[in-house]
Amino acid sequence: MSDVVRGEWTKLRTVPATLWAVLAVAVATAGSSALAVTTVDCPCATDTTRLTLVGVQLGQAVAAVFAAGVIGGEYGTGMVAVTFAATPRRTSVLAAKALLVSVLVGGAGAVGVGAAWVAGHAALGTGFAARPLVGSVLYLVLVALLGLGVAAVTRGSAAATGVVLALLYVAPIVTGMVGDPEWKRHLRQIGPSDAGLAIQASTGLDALPIQPWPGLGVLAAWAGAALLAGAVSLAGRDA
Repeated sequence: MSDVVRGEWTKLRTVPATLWAVLAVAVATAGSSALAVTTVDCPCATDTTRLTLVGVQLGQAVAAVFAAGVIGGEYGTGMVAVTFAATPRRTSVLAAKALLVSVLVGGAGAVGVGAAWVAGHAALGTGFAARPLVGSVLYLVLVALLGLGVAAVTRGSAAATGVVLALLYVAPIVTGMVGDPEWKRHLRQIGPSDAGLAIQASTGLDALPIQPWPGLGVLAAWAGAALLAGAVSLAGRDA
């Protein structure tokens, strides 16, 4: 397995887009958060921790696009056939890609979330809260793994990106249009974005559709299901 990880790392680090994508995750997360906190005058009734971390909602798109391209790009160029010829056990390839994506997005997410908190602390006096901060980094990693798994199924970056972005951005809008409060609450409990972002809340926890860690668990279930479907798809279809 270490040889597979080493080979996948060699491919990733020699592609210039990897560095730019990782930097973009950090910059998008920190930059949009910094912009958001400068528009609010406090003291206020807003959950300042959640507001400070709002940039994650932009950073997640970059993370998903990057992760989808890690495998979707190889299908686009035809290099996936070479990859699978060198490593016939395709699930090992997916596992190696998942590990590297987790490390890269996790590192970029930590930088972006940390910078966002610094901006929020300076502008709003946001206090340190471990769960929202650590949870936001994990959220970005899980979104990336979701994108990787979907790309393994769709065999293309564009299709996978479309599916994941629809889940992250369109689904919450549709949920918000549901008139029945109970149905709306249930949909927010199972939606990857609505449920996962509950991890950022630091106030009003009793009013949340789902509690923070269970909510992140819902997103983890989505990511796990996508990776499982991707593994089955890779093992059962020709390259």
